[in-house]
Amino acid sequence: MAEWIHEESFGEYRSLLVENDQILAARLNWFSKICAGTIATAKVIKRSKGSARALCLTQAPAAGFEVEVPDLPRDASEGSDVRIMIHREPMAERGRFKRAQGRHFADQPAPDAIAPMDKLIRGKWVHRLPAGMWEEVWSLAAEGEMAFAGGNLVISPTPAMTLIDIDGTGSARELAMAAIPAIARAVRWMDLGGNIGIDFPTIANKADRKAVDAALADALDNWPHERTAMNGFGFVQLVARLEVPSLLHRLTFSRSSACARYLLRQAAAITDPGQLLLHCHPAVKAAMDEAWLIELREKSGKVLRIEIDPSLALEAGFAQSITS
Repeated sequence: MAEWIHEESFGEYRSLLVENDQILAARLNWFSKICAGTIATAKVIKRSKGSARALCLTQAPAAGFEVEVPDLPRDASEGSDVRIMIHREPMAERGRFKRAQGRHFADQPAPDAIAPMDKLIRGKWVHRLPAGMWEEVWSLAAEGEMAFAGGNLVISPTPAMTLIDIDGTGSARELAMAAIPAIARAVRWMDLGGNIGIDFPTIANKADRKAVDAALADALDNWPHERTAMNGFGFVQLVARLEVPSLLHRLTFSRSSACARYLLRQAAAITDPGQLLLHCHPAVKAAMDEAWLIELREKSGKVLRIEIDPSLALEAGFAQSITS
């Protein structure tokens, strides 16, 4: 039976849905002051006359976050205080930063916050996820590519949507059919949400397009989403709920911080005697929170040294045990 398992350390929660030692889905939550589900007090700072949509600034439990709210009551004028529930965290994108999104909340007195941990799917907490599983998921998100028999997926986040491009050999129908299991795996492993565009090869025959649509529907069964039929150019759009940045977004737009967390996790797994020596790019070192380094020293009981190397790729950092 499929079960979610969770691991916590170095500024994040890592979660895998596993069945019979196979990864079905993955999720990554970074510690956030306004995670999805947080109920906050905010001040209305910008609202057009006659519109329910407004821009609010959070006051508590975390102050200073701009939140777009589409459904404020009429009496919530600029300068007034309102209660809102966050349903999408702030998100970094190429060239811009998307504000958090929320909705008006007036059903009950607001608690201080809903902790990120409380938003996780039920499951069990473990000291460390099964060997190799998180590494496989993380590598997929870091590369943004997934191979399948006869082809390859390239998965790219853009300001408008996440695009999945299919390349390979064989007829258009054969290639599309071969790509579908990989697409289903990628959207679940990377925890993709929002608008997702799939660029299948152009399939001229309408019956073949319908066959691909049916196969895609079967592969994405039990993954909550809406979907368009394939058009004459091979394009399909998926729309799924988006609360937090996907693994792909984290690894694309916050890569230094993601690589810092990943490297510290690697270091924490070293059990050989001696000092811990980390090699990494300067940007990865700069992204390491001092609290994470303290946590690593306490967990390992070792002296920690960090050497920076500008020639290393951000994701190429490594940890080792040394005796001197």
